[in-house]
Amino acid sequence: MVGLRGEDLVYAYGDGIRGVDGVSVAVSPGELLCVLGPNASGKTTLVRLLAGLLQPQGGCVWMGKDQVSSLSVRERARRVAVVPQSFLRLPALRVHDFVMGGRYAYLRRMRMATEDDVAAVRRALAHADVSDLGDRVLQELSGGQLQRVLVARAMAQEAPTLLIDEPTSSLDPEHQIAVFVLLRRLVEEEARSAVVVTHDLNLAGQFATSIALMRDGKIATVGTPGEILVPEVLEPVYGSHFRFGTWPGTGGDAERPFVVPWAE
Repeated sequence: MVGLRGEDLVYAYGDGIRGVDGVSVAVSPGELLCVLGPNASGKTTLVRLLAGLLQPQGGCVWMGKDQVSSLSVRERARRVAVVPQSFLRLPALRVHDFVMGGRYAYLRRMRMATEDDVAAVRRALAHADVSDLGDRVLQELSGGQLQRVLVARAMAQEAPTLLIDEPTSSLDPEHQIAVFVLLRRLVEEEARSAVVVTHDLNLAGQFATSIALMRDGKIATVGTPGEILVPEVLEPVYGSHFRFGTWPGTGGDAERPFVVPWAE
């Protein structure tokens, strides 16, 4: 059963450059798909297309048996939660109220939040390790704190699919790992699916069930971490800037690859 899939997606910007050029990708319940690739390779554009935030100029996006274009904004929010890289303008809201906004797909107009809504927000704040920030105003937060609040808002939606654009870019190592541990727990224990854009090859190598490697708006290859994080796959895309190795898996995992950026 496929939770979300894009078929032959095309999107070009005003200058005629194709941000996404004939991309097909799918993510199933229980799968954590990491999308890797150099800057401007089309990763963020792909996420926005999958979320229905951009209309593809070619191809289509399916959520189960439904095309994204046929769904209302509220229905999309019940099925897919999106964590953007950042907000252009932060609302003047307390963290708790902002995360409660993630429940909008379930809240009827002029209706107070239910006990279920409050409980969902409480769980989301705890999972993202921001329970102590509930009364803080968004503009008062550090970049790392705000990133975790964005993750909490997506968690509060309780959608079966998560689309997350560079969730660890402002986080310290402890919280980087915590975010990926949470995502992997959600896909394994709750059968959710997740698409995560990241530049961190090693977090992808440790936590992803599969990796899609993008280049120039196309999918260069898709495979397991062991198949992707090797010289013959990475070096044609990134150049010869790495040292490669493997690390024993834990908790029943197979051996996992790691990659170290290295200047010659």
